[in-house]
Amino acid sequence: MAGTKRYAVAASGQWTDEEEGRRRLPSGEVHAWEPGRNETVCGLSLSRSRLVRFPHVGWPDTFPESGGAADRVRRQCPRCASVAGRRGYDARPRWRRTNPRP
Repeated sequence: MAGTKRYAVAASGQWTDEEEGRRRLPSGEVHAWEPGRNETVCGLSLSRSRLVRFPHVGWPDTFPESGGAADRVRRQCPRCASVAGRRGYDARPRWRRTNPRP
């Protein structure tokens, strides 16, 4: 059985948080990204789209209720959110067929 994937963030912009020791954080539109790949989960090329990689920021940290790196995030990619998860760990589980037809 495969484990859960951990997605990092690729964003259209960046800003530096002075309060947390000059840490780079995402801003603008954010996409889910698997480190080691050159494209986002929705299929955008990182270099052609000019997206900035944030391997130290997890996808659940971009949600406003997380209180993490979501201060200047304007929009989350809906295609990435459908694959990587729309909410944090306390959200309801993904849809799964419980009684498939024979």
